[in-house]
Amino acid sequence: MSLDTARFRAELEERRTRVLAVIAHREAEGAPSDDSAGLVSSAGDNHLADTASETYDRELDETLGEDAERHLDEIDAALQRIEDGTYGTCSNCGREIDEERLEAVPWTTLCIEDKRKQETRR
Repeated sequence: MSLDTARFRAELEERRTRVLAVIAHREAEGAPSDDSAGLVSSAGDNHLADTASETYDRELDETLGEDAERHLDEIDAALQRIEDGTYGTCSNCGREIDEERLEAVPWTTLCIEDKRKQETRR
């Protein structure tokens, strides 16, 4: 199988740009500091549901930020594999990863068989 790595590189670079935009947007919004989070006002007028909602929103933002960083790392690693000439090779068994799988998950390091084995072990 001969992969069109230029096509996958373009796809990965486009996704990288989008992830970087998400990270930049999140950083531009700024994560609230503990004392500015609005959990307790001086007047004590925050309702328990408001506090819970604010806490949930903060935790969701942190999770999305962590996921974006992890996703960026996966994309960068895939781009490096293209440079190294190892893109499309399963890191576990060494077989070629099906092109359809790479189209669905272009940053993957595992063929579908090894991914299924990994999922069943969890």
